[in-house]
Amino acid sequence: MFSIRTLTALFALAFSLPVVAQTDTTTLGGITVHGYSQQRELVKVPAAVSLVRPQDLQRLSGQSILPALNALPGVRMEERSPGSYRLNIRGSSLRSPFGVRNVKTYYNGLPFTDPGGNTYLNQFAVGSFTDMEILKGPGSSLYGAGTGGVLLADNDFGETDHFTAGYTGGSYGSHLVAGRGNWGNEQFRQQAMLSWQESNGYRAQTYMHRSVAGWGGQWKPNDKATFEGHVLFGDLFYETPGGLTLAQYEADKRQARPAGGGFPSAAQAHAAIHQQTLWGGLQFGYRWNEHWQQTTGVYGAFSTLENPTIRNYEKRREPHFGGRTVFTYARSILRVTAGGEIQHGNFSTKVFTNADGEPGTLQTDDKINNTLYSLFLQPELLLPHGWTITAGISMNNTRTAFTRVSETPVFKFTSRYKNEWAPRFAVMKQIHPWANVYAVVSKGFSPPTVAELLPSTSVINTTLQAEKGWNYEAGVRGGGKGGFWYDVNVFWFRLQDAIVQRRDASGADYFENAGATTQKGFEALLQYRFNTLLALRGAYTYYHFRYDEFRQQDKVYDGNVLPGTPANTVSATADFGFTPAIHLFLTYQYNSDTWLNDANTDKATSFHLLGIKAQYTYSRQNKWWAEIFAGAENLLDETYSLGNDINAAAGRYYNTAPGRNFYAGFRIGIDGKK
Repeated sequence: MFSIRTLTALFALAFSLPVVAQTDTTTLGGITVHGYSQQRELVKVPAAVSLVRPQDLQRLSGQSILPALNALPGVRMEERSPGSYRLNIRGSSLRSPFGVRNVKTYYNGLPFTDPGGNTYLNQFAVGSFTDMEILKGPGSSLYGAGTGGVLLADNDFGETDHFTAGYTGGSYGSHLVAGRGNWGNEQFRQQAMLSWQESNGYRAQTYMHRSVAGWGGQWKPNDKATFEGHVLFGDLFYETPGGLTLAQYEADKRQARPAGGGFPSAAQAHAAIHQQTLWGGLQFGYRWNEHWQQTTGVYGAFSTLENPTIRNYEKRREPHFGGRTVFTYARSILRVTAGGEIQHGNFSTKVFTNADGEPGTLQTDDKINNTLYSLFLQPELLLPHGWTITAGISMNNTRTAFTRVSETPVFKFTSRYKNEWAPRFAVMKQIHPWANVYAVVSKGFSPPTVAELLPSTSVINTTLQAEKGWNYEAGVRGGGKGGFWYDVNVFWFRLQDAIVQRRDASGADYFENAGATTQKGFEALLQYRFNTLLALRGAYTYYHFRYDEFRQQDKVYDGNVLPGTPANTVSATADFGFTPAIHLFLTYQYNSDTWLNDANTDKATSFHLLGIKAQYTYSRQNKWWAEIFAGAENLLDETYSLGNDINAAAGRYYNTAPGRNFYAGFRIGIDGKK
């Protein structure tokens, strides 16, 4: 196994070599940010924002967005097994045993998160978007209910025709075939993408295959109007191996959960998830005059999910639709944003016994009707001497109604949250051409999701309350000559009635409110470009997350560390090369020890990850190009878990991530007319 000394020497050697690789010349500060309707350069945005750009994805294998997100401070994407994602923004995965909850996600400006509060982020392929913004901290003032943050995924139609296609193959039977194209003229542009991916997985019972197709069109009939449409379809199947105890983890880290305690093994139960999502959206934008503009859009989606587990067999049908409208008024020093959002869904969830991987006897049959809407207003003043003041507020209503038709008499329960106000106040001051400081005070509000009110136990939770809290934040960002960029912030978040997960003996999750928590943090990102040919980036995150008031029966957890989030994380990247055609990319990540339960009696040990990718590109007269690449991940061959099962019964916390693994592939591209 490599030592940390070896790792340090490797980086030092890399930096001592002559560098002539091509890197992106756009600094982070000059990129336009759309979050909070700012529409201005990142350096001038009074909020904690992280970005994923095309070059952040191109420097990786292309098989997953996970390494790109984990290179950001305050963001941690987890993968318990291939295809099973969780997104942790400042500890938001505390209430997510699987999937993405409490992080509102938008796709090309319209809701992708369903009205039940769940986001099928694993339906995205790497080519499903070109840019991503992560807004950290409560975003309720403009994006509805939520305390964990906001994710904005968008597609750039570009100004030139461009087509790419490629293949990547690697360890554990992994294959990826993907293609993407942009084409059209100034009035009408289109884009399309296709992706097919397969992997046998590192552990037993971890086979995965995913097919994704997307299309987008943009029509500009004149200088004032813009019509835009997008369609995304994803078909995903992945097996679920289940968590291991420490003894099982140490004895055979690649095994799936064995039979025990009256439950079959994951393999015997054919434990897996098969989900399909079809999402489509239409938007219309119009600039009435130099001061007024409007963007209005509607979307519709339909998701299906089948999930055989060691306990039962679940089937879901989740149609939903909604819309969002935003009006903007702008003058020299004043900008006002106002609008609203509405979503409605009619879900059906049926749970059967599991008869060797097939649905058996019906156990429960639930009809779920959920509606949410929000109205928001955000005035902003752009004052002399570098001052910017923003004040936003939203009013939110949520209603979730359950009808259990499998019981006699029929059981009904409705969860309502009315007129919940979520304010946000931010101020920014440019104190130096290289420094902009800001401060933010915001309130977050997040009702229980459908999956928390109706968890894996199939018992409807009638006592679960919404979590809410105040967030206080301050930061400074800026850059200077030579491509230097920095972004540093601290925050203090006091959360009341925090929703936390529990697991019973079978591994089924359920949820309860945990009193109060205090979450303090420090996040920093540094980037330096020595010249136009070399880029270095480093990120550091420190978290001090504690339960203030939490008692469970006769157990007192006051002062304990919140499980699931490491106190310290470090990431670093280096992009360089030996000739203009030969590129080398290094990626490093460190996670400190992570507590696995509320009692703070069990923890996952720290780990260091090192990845490398070498790439050769051949270009012909700037019209077409071809590249070949090869790389490796987890070069240190660390034994670690990339997504632990928090508060698991019998200590079944561990989901082993792949050991040292390799990949190689090629891409070809054609650049057409502008």
